[in-house]
Amino acid sequence: MASIKKFQVTFDCAEPERVARFWCEVLGYVVPPPPEGFATWDDFDRSLPTERQGSAFVCMDPSGVGPRMYFQRVPEGKVVKNRLHLDVRVGTGLVGEERLAVLEAECARLVALGAVRVRILRADGVNESCIVMQDIEGNEFCLD
Repeated sequence: MASIKKFQVTFDCAEPERVARFWCEVLGYVVPPPPEGFATWDDFDRSLPTERQGSAFVCMDPSGVGPRMYFQRVPEGKVVKNRLHLDVRVGTGLVGEERLAVLEAECARLVALGAVRVRILRADGVNESCIVMQDIEGNEFCLD
């Protein structure tokens, strides 16, 4: 049997720190301590060559269970739908109006952080309801 591997989720974006801090708020993640020898991430960033400053940022699950998330600056903007997206699982085990109420409450919280509500997909007998959203740079995700 193959061993389970840890993985990292990487986002291409224009503003790595801004997007990382958004996802920290969404998921309850934290920014890890700066590298040894640096008091802050800003100190570390200033030590890099000018062209690399602000080019990446990281956040992580404080419990160590969830994947590390890496945000890297890329020159091109987002132009098409994601081929992969995150499902933020806030309604697990809930159905009907109770599920919708939980999804709507979380949607309101995330909109206040800068997310965009795209549409609601209502339960169809096979899948439960979810809300399709976009993060602060337009990357799609679902509240599930």
